[in-house]
Amino acid sequence: MTANPNPVDIHVGSRVRLRRTLLGMSQEKLGNALGLTFQQVQKYERGTNRIGSSRLFLLSRILDVPVSFFFDDMAPEIADGQRGFAEAAQANFDQDDLAKRETLELVRAYYKIKDAAVRKRLFDLVKAIGGQAIDIE
Repeated sequence: MTANPNPVDIHVGSRVRLRRTLLGMSQEKLGNALGLTFQQVQKYERGTNRIGSSRLFLLSRILDVPVSFFFDDMAPEIADGQRGFAEAAQANFDQDDLAKRETLELVRAYYKIKDAAVRKRLFDLVKAIGGQAIDIE
């Protein structure tokens, strides 16, 4: 066994975390659904422990995504099996604004606004405050 987690395991774990957080599910709730402790879920999400194929299949069912979701957006250097990228992969995930809890909560709250016109006005306001000129249709 190596001292550092495998970059693929880190990527898969980060995708588990992303989907769980997008669904607003706690580690404890996911652990219960898997028959595990929340600490075991934490280890999966960090890539410390490898997720077996049957458990990955179960995760895909619980999180309502295809198994391929866990491998989506994998960096080419990870997919090519290069060594030494474990720390970089974790650092990239930790710094990714889209993976932050605050961002995910904001997106969930935004889509709870039923009135499309209000959502659009809020979007325009946030763009103006942020100084962004993003065109999303």
